[in-house]
Amino acid sequence: MSRCIVTGAAGFIGSHLSEALVARGHEVIGVDAFIPYYPRTYKEQNLQGLLTQKAFQFHELDLRTSNLRDVVQGADVIFHLAAMAGLMKSWSDFQSYSSCNAEATQRLLDAARDESIPHFIYVSTSSVYGKQATGPEDSALAPFSPYGITKLAGEQLCRAYEANFGVPITILRYFSVYGPRQRPDMAYHILIRSLLNGEPFTMFGDGEQTRSNTFCTDSIQATLLAFEKRDRALGEVFNVGGGEIVSLNQVREMLEDLIGRKLEIDRQPARPGDQKHTAANTEKIRRVLGYNPDTKVYDGLKAQIEWQKSLS
Repeated sequence: MSRCIVTGAAGFIGSHLSEALVARGHEVIGVDAFIPYYPRTYKEQNLQGLLTQKAFQFHELDLRTSNLRDVVQGADVIFHLAAMAGLMKSWSDFQSYSSCNAEATQRLLDAARDESIPHFIYVSTSSVYGKQATGPEDSALAPFSPYGITKLAGEQLCRAYEANFGVPITILRYFSVYGPRQRPDMAYHILIRSLLNGEPFTMFGDGEQTRSNTFCTDSIQATLLAFEKRDRALGEVFNVGGGEIVSLNQVREMLEDLIGRKLEIDRQPARPGDQKHTAANTEKIRRVLGYNPDTKVYDGLKAQIEWQKSLS
């Protein structure tokens, strides 16, 4: 049994990861600040099952200000998922993004160094690549939004602590994760909500922007592999994506088929910072860690619909 720290444990992916670790017999210390990016009630629902587990402890604290050494002391691994997410808000609230995504990461790395934590897994994003994210991990990094810039800053901080102090690092770049518990500000959540409620959906751009969507359980599979195959993962960066590339228009058609209703669309120009095409090149993580995403987009969307129906 390992002692695992999960930051952002009340969030979309963090709660799924915490549950998976507990199910494997690990002790999990979850951390979340409940920063009001979206309603706290969503995160509280995410935690409901975990809070009944003896192997799960939860700390409500802010990585930017709290004493982190006491929290991480004795941990075998830190999964750092906590971040200020979302592209658009990063244009108007850069201070929150820089403090949550860079300053908080630096303070957590300090604690990991001081406590000699054996493994620090940093969850990054395809946004570090920029407008096009279709190549391997050694592709040029040219973030196209303040959000992407702050997440890349977190990656660079990890590399600096690795090079100067020997902090054992693995970096995972998630590509467009979706599924049950997805944040209410994310496109698929809004699409499904619009269809279920018979409301218009605001589509930015022509709908031909493509994504290699990653179902939440596939992202968890990759994250667990990075932990369980530590010797292969140390010092590496991996793209984490699904096996299918679909456009927003294709997703709309799938959702219309699944829900049995046509979507009313309010078309608007593309927004600054929106990526046009992302297609995770997962050759490396498949080869090195044995990653095998197996959830079809249609099936993943069906699962997310069922979850969103349960919210009403």
